[in-house]
Amino acid sequence: MRTRVRGWRWRRSPLRRRSDAVEAWTRLVVAVLILVGAPLAGVAAASWAHDEARSVSAEQRAERHRVRVEVVGRKGDTLAAVQAGRQYTYRATVRWTEPGGGTRTSTARVPADARRGEAVDVWFDRQGRNVMPPMDDTAVWQHTLTLGTCAAGGAVLVVLLGHLLVRRMALRRRLAEWDRAWARTEPRWTHRRT
Repeated sequence: MRTRVRGWRWRRSPLRRRSDAVEAWTRLVVAVLILVGAPLAGVAAASWAHDEARSVSAEQRAERHRVRVEVVGRKGDTLAAVQAGRQYTYRATVRWTEPGGGTRTSTARVPADARRGEAVDVWFDRQGRNVMPPMDDTAVWQHTLTLGTCAAGGAVLVVLLGHLLVRRMALRRRLAEWDRAWARTEPRWTHRRT
């Protein structure tokens, strides 16, 4: 039957080695780092990511504009639909009327369920190229939560790897201390002369 004594590494004992005390303190530091440090790292990374994503979203909103277009026809029927965000799209020829009264025709990505003659919204940048819609608040928050979670998880991983290295070094040192102690004790037990 095995009896476990809690906190034995913290108490004075002739069997306790220095490596045992180091390991006990290391466990305490690891617990504090995981319970306090990792969440703080996650919050800091999430805060930075949120600010960056909001500024990128604002830049995209400033340089992109939405245009209501009419689908004229598909461009290259052999092209496969691609997923943009959560909606599948394909390239199609579209036509729209500009505010000055002129009609323009271009190729743009339209929803996969758009039919010829249907009016859809597409996004263009300042150079007139078809682009993805700007990041919305949902995408900003997804980016924020993803980076925060990854930073917290990475911090936990680094702390646990550091703890593993300290435990290995402590184990080696403990075994070396036990070997030295046994080398002093063995001759008295076995009555051998060294």
